[in-house]
Amino acid sequence: MVELTLLPRFEALPAFEENAPTFAENAAGKALHYSRLRSGLVFADDSGLVVPALGGAPGVHSARYGGPQATNSQRIEKLLVELQRKTGTERAAYFVCAIALAQRGRAKAIVTDRVDGEILEAPRGSGGFGYDPVFHFPALGKTFAEMPAEEKNQRSHRGKAFRRLLVALSSML
Repeated sequence: MVELTLLPRFEALPAFEENAPTFAENAAGKALHYSRLRSGLVFADDSGLVVPALGGAPGVHSARYGGPQATNSQRIEKLLVELQRKTGTERAAYFVCAIALAQRGRAKAIVTDRVDGEILEAPRGSGGFGYDPVFHFPALGKTFAEMPAEEKNQRSHRGKAFRRLLVALSSML
């Protein structure tokens, strides 16, 4: 069994600026940074939405897409406007999650996973967060916002990456 806790007094720690070009580099940078400031194993993730027809956008800028103060609705609106004339496979997208594990400033593991889907023309569902209302998962015919949390966690990029992290962690213990 693995017990997770938040870093004590996280808000008082010097912030890590996420400016790397990949999810894995951002996750590793955060994990390495905070592991130098606190004892024990530290893990950090970076994740986001990739739309190949938009050159990979929003990508590592998923949380800041539409501006640093943009709401989820505003980010979705910007995405839908940019995809307005795209059809079929041009609406293909995937979520990526990278998780890095570090201890005392040394990387112990970096895992990634993804889930493939497509961007709908309008939001559906009230659950989830971020781009979930427009991310359609064809295997179930639902958006991530239409799935109960347990169902989403079985299929999501984060759930899959976290299970990979647990496998990596179990080989270290």
